[in-house]
Amino acid sequence: MTDAGNGGPVEITDANFADEIEAAEGLSMVDFWAEWCGPCRLVGPVVDELAREYAGRVKIGKLDVDANPQTAFRFNVRSIPSILFFKGGEVVDTIVGAHPRTSLENKILEHA
Repeated sequence: MTDAGNGGPVEITDANFADEIEAAEGLSMVDFWAEWCGPCRLVGPVVDELAREYAGRVKIGKLDVDANPQTAFRFNVRSIPSILFFKGGEVVDTIVGAHPRTSLENKILEHA
């Protein structure tokens, strides 16, 4: 995984969630995923593309639920992939499951 400095998604963890997402200005999108999850592997490249395309306008990150169970539990993530959209540190929308790029992009445009 790359980081936002390279135009890719930010790696979100239990430790940095408050600083990276809750304290962020504007819209943030977090992909809750796991390595073993087939649908997550379908959505991952789309999230990477969106992170590059919306760099500087929307913070896009990925959180591995196996490595960061506290944050997944806190936001009641029971199915993955789950993509949560945050504004002002609060959840404003959620997409659960493997959705096409247009669905994710429409949510970004709706909330940005």
